[in-house]
Amino acid sequence: MNDWIIPDWPAPGNVKALFTTRNGGVSSGRYTSLNLGDHVGDDPPAVMRNRAVLRRILPDEPQWLRQVHGATPVMIDAHDRTTPCDGDAAFSRGTGTVCAVLVADCLPILLCDHAGTMVGVIHAGWRGLAEGVIERTVSEIGQTSGTNPRIMAWLGPAIGPHHFEVGEEVRQAFIKRDTESVSAFMPHHAPNNSKWLADLFLLARQRLVKAGVTEIYGGGECTYSDPARFFSYRRDGNTGRMAGLIWLAA
Repeated sequence: MNDWIIPDWPAPGNVKALFTTRNGGVSSGRYTSLNLGDHVGDDPPAVMRNRAVLRRILPDEPQWLRQVHGATPVMIDAHDRTTPCDGDAAFSRGTGTVCAVLVADCLPILLCDHAGTMVGVIHAGWRGLAEGVIERTVSEIGQTSGTNPRIMAWLGPAIGPHHFEVGEEVRQAFIKRDTESVSAFMPHHAPNNSKWLADLFLLARQRLVKAGVTEIYGGGECTYSDPARFFSYRRDGNTGRMAGLIWLAA
């Protein structure tokens, strides 16, 4: 049984989007059941069958990226659809072109403009957020459009602020870029008080606002604390991947 999450946001009618959960596929064991990641050790035929389940409700094959936890956005309309390209964000102006990212704790961010002429998706782990993946993606969207589009964002499920423990080096990576980021870190009781709990949702909201995106929806649904519905790398180690997908309908 499929278990999609449909974003609750005021996107134009031709903007279609969804986030998959771990339910509704054929994989077994730690990958049960709708694992869409082909790089995590799952049985390849099972991954193909899972992707086929997803493909039935899409207008075309998703344009999968080779995600590297960086800050590179890709205008996928300009790339060969038969081969993945390196990047951690994708955007498109083409009808039926499905932008996609894979996640299992990192934050999927869906984007669209009010005119319904552009869609995009960002894979926002802490490294990408700290390096400016949101700012770069929003900037490139504006450059390719030649205008200043009014963009809205939807934050999908990710590891929540009560479970995302990080070191001081992660905290400093954000604070050096923006002192406002200090509010997204809470001290965690660990030896020598060297650990922090980070709020990915708040960090993303701060970066989006800095990039000029103030209409922000979703956020707060924790992958770590809901093993029945979500894969979580922090919770389980080697595990499956879910997908955030968005496209323009005809």
